[in-house]
Amino acid sequence: MDIIDLRSDTITRPTPAMRKAMAEAEVGDDVFKEDPTVNRLEEMAAQRVGKPAALLVGSGTMGNLVSQLSHCGRGDETILGDQSHVFFYEQGGASALGGIHPRTLANELDGTIALEKIEAAIRPDDVHFPISRLVILENTHNRCSGTPLKPTYTTAVGRLVKRHGLKLHIDGARIFNAAVALGVDVAELAAPADSLTFCLSKGLAAPVGSVVCGDEAFISRARRIRKSVGGGMRQAGIIAAAGIVALTEMVNRLAEDHVNAKALASGLAEIQGLLIDPDAVVTNIVYFRVAKNRMDAPTLVRQLGDLGVRVLPTAKDQMRAVLNYHVTLADVQRALAVFSRVMK
Repeated sequence: MDIIDLRSDTITRPTPAMRKAMAEAEVGDDVFKEDPTVNRLEEMAAQRVGKPAALLVGSGTMGNLVSQLSHCGRGDETILGDQSHVFFYEQGGASALGGIHPRTLANELDGTIALEKIEAAIRPDDVHFPISRLVILENTHNRCSGTPLKPTYTTAVGRLVKRHGLKLHIDGARIFNAAVALGVDVAELAAPADSLTFCLSKGLAAPVGSVVCGDEAFISRARRIRKSVGGGMRQAGIIAAAGIVALTEMVNRLAEDHVNAKALASGLAEIQGLLIDPDAVVTNIVYFRVAKNRMDAPTLVRQLGDLGVRVLPTAKDQMRAVLNYHVTLADVQRALAVFSRVMK
């Protein structure tokens, strides 16, 4: 059976160009900063997002963890959205490993957190309270339909946290999707942040890796912490080579995923028993609900899977589909035919 896998853009396999680059990569010991391919990727990534320095890490979760540990000490507090990936899907790593306290605020439907809520959550200087150190935003916002945060918003948050002496970290796992969707340079989206993590292994289709970006002092701390959490990967140039291809060849094509996501959303909206607002789909992530008697999300997911279409259940009545490098517009039409068949 020809499978159409819409569970995530993490399922992408490396392109032929990536495989060739990986096979031919010049390598060294990255813990000693002697891997030339890693060094090249880090320089390229830093320049691309407009930061002085960068650090290759094994995953987005590691990147966000290392960033929090670099900004905060034990007992310090982060302020972040209640739907954020850092809070929802990263196992409470900053609390478990760093003693960092998360203070969650409600995300709006577009992934933002109201500025007045952020400001009100910043702790006064009082011995009863943890010290507010870091605000975390997510761009694009996974659980808010993959919505991109606009430069005007991130700039406003950056000014707010600076005024209060805090730092701003952006979980930019899919920030290149945001830049493509908004038609802006990724450096503009990253500019207000003191640190940024972006994934090579999602829409950009590299097999492994994320990059943490910030100033030289921050990256120096992050490098030490990366080592402490087991992130020293030695001859990591084999990974970095695919990341270089991802940055040079795979960014502009993200627009294709966005078009296909919109087509999927529009098609799902026409199927009785499925609930979705196609206008909410801006990038490559499509959330939708099932509203049919004796049908829930796990059941629908199982029946779709039996017919070769894979989606991810995210709640009892909700599913997620993520468009990616391996899914064409023709695949979308085939998937919609399967949805129609199952829902009948």
